[in-house]
Amino acid sequence: MANLNQPPSKSTPNLLHILEAFTDETKLIVNTIVELNSNTINKYELITETGHLKLDRVGYSSLAYPFAYGCIPRTWDEDGDPLDIEIVNVTEPLIPGSIVEARIIGVMKFDDGGEVDDKIIAVLSDDKRMDHIKTFKDLGEHWLNETKYYWEHYKDLKKPGTCNVNGFFDIETAKKVIEECQLRYKNVIEPKLID
Repeated sequence: MANLNQPPSKSTPNLLHILEAFTDETKLIVNTIVELNSNTINKYELITETGHLKLDRVGYSSLAYPFAYGCIPRTWDEDGDPLDIEIVNVTEPLIPGSIVEARIIGVMKFDDGGEVDDKIIAVLSDDKRMDHIKTFKDLGEHWLNETKYYWEHYKDLKKPGTCNVNGFFDIETAKKVIEECQLRYKNVIEPKLID
């Protein structure tokens, strides 16, 4: 049901640390913890120690997220956070803090103020309206331009010129990024976990 592989507990489990990244690697489906929906300037982030959501910041400009956004469990990116994921073409708002299964269609390589902060691109795996979307290229040129514009300008009023999109890449590259982040999680975060 929720892809959990543990018995009920008296304390709340932290899904970031107990869910696997992939629910079905052959079908390119990953677990995603939803942090925010499209059309918001509020940036929520998962507190890695507890699994709760925290308002990290209110955006400095009127640029709103053009997609739903979250993170992939048991991953750790080079920026010191779980690996980010953009879920595109969501027709109904998702509940922040909920778990969704998303199908990978690519990755956006991103540099945020000198830090690697890549973004996996995905669609909801069980939304039949998305079955024809096989790769990020199926989203069209305007989507690529809009997404690149958003990421390169969303911090302009705070730290102008600090964000750079380094390109959009295929599913194989996305899988490689996820695998690298899974390994980093295993080496950096897993040894720090307590029961």
